[in-house]
Amino acid sequence: MDVLIIGGGLAGLAAALDLAGRGHAVAVAERRAYPFHRVCGEYVSNEVRPYLARLGADPAPLGLANICRFELSSPAGRVLHSPLDLGGFGVSRYALDEFLYHKAVAAGVQFYLPATVANVAFDAATGRHAVALADGRALAPRVVLGAYGKRANLDRQLERPFFRQRSPYLGVKYHLRLPGHARDVIALHNFRAGYAGISAIEDGKLCFCYLTTRDNLKAHGGTIAAMEKAVLHQNPHLRAIFHEAEFLYDQPEVINEISFAPKQPVEQRVLMCGDAAGLITPLCGNGMAMALHGGALASAAAHDFLTEKTSRPAMEAAYARAWQAQFGTRLRVGRAVQGLFGGPVLSEAVVRALAHWPAAVQGLMRRTHGAPF
Repeated sequence: MDVLIIGGGLAGLAAALDLAGRGHAVAVAERRAYPFHRVCGEYVSNEVRPYLARLGADPAPLGLANICRFELSSPAGRVLHSPLDLGGFGVSRYALDEFLYHKAVAAGVQFYLPATVANVAFDAATGRHAVALADGRALAPRVVLGAYGKRANLDRQLERPFFRQRSPYLGVKYHLRLPGHARDVIALHNFRAGYAGISAIEDGKLCFCYLTTRDNLKAHGGTIAAMEKAVLHQNPHLRAIFHEAEFLYDQPEVINEISFAPKQPVEQRVLMCGDAAGLITPLCGNGMAMALHGGALASAAAHDFLTEKTSRPAMEAAYARAWQAQFGTRLRVGRAVQGLFGGPVLSEAVVRALAHWPAAVQGLMRRTHGAPF
């Protein structure tokens, strides 16, 4: 086996398709069987379209929603409107991940499903990784990519510093139907200690996803419904969504311990990509495109090593440089922008100021998005 990819999300599936297309023997270990939902905003910048086309995985058959406008509301309901220069598309992770999974299977990628990676170590004597699956199977790939998402027990095994830090954030996601909601808009609505995003996906549905804190949840009895009614409903746009929409889940998808702390793109000779390498704040709305782009960068670096164009240390250094060059500024800007929201007074002031300063809005978007690749 040339490459083992731990995690079958967007970064992992893109890298699998990319490396298989370059002639390498690739396997993916994913802890869940497709299709399944993920807590994710489900908006993708159009910067990824040329890359997906090169992989033979243009998602157009999925019935994408074309998104070209942006709205931002303050906790009291003041709204800022802006065009999206490059634009993007909306599609559920349920549909997109399964689509890419079938493309990868057709390309010859081997999948371990469901499978949890219990341990990864590098054997200098053989020049290969020793990977242990939780069911006892042992694998020995030449290269390992870590594409397993925001937080996993593997981070503890790899002794990644961010894993020792508690994060206050949790994410909640629904799919819903809301007649009359514009399908070309991605809207972000602020509320006390959080913000929510809503945008169209396939089949006439909308993705509604929000980020808040455990303290916000605890303050309202630890129940999501009580918190939503007491806090999110204070924003009139969010109150209208809860009153008028048909919610398609019996219970929302929820994820805890979402960390925006800096991470390293290479850990103990594992090339990290997607959220495992770094997570942009959802307010900046570009995590899915970054995951796909990270998969592309990791694939290019791994290919050069596997074809003996570079050494292992050179592969790791080249990937780390490319990752930081592409995403370092985006993540820093994202963390800074997140600090402007969450508090009602500051959020109101920021939205009011940005509404009169459209050039600043466009500048922030450019700093958190990339060019087509």
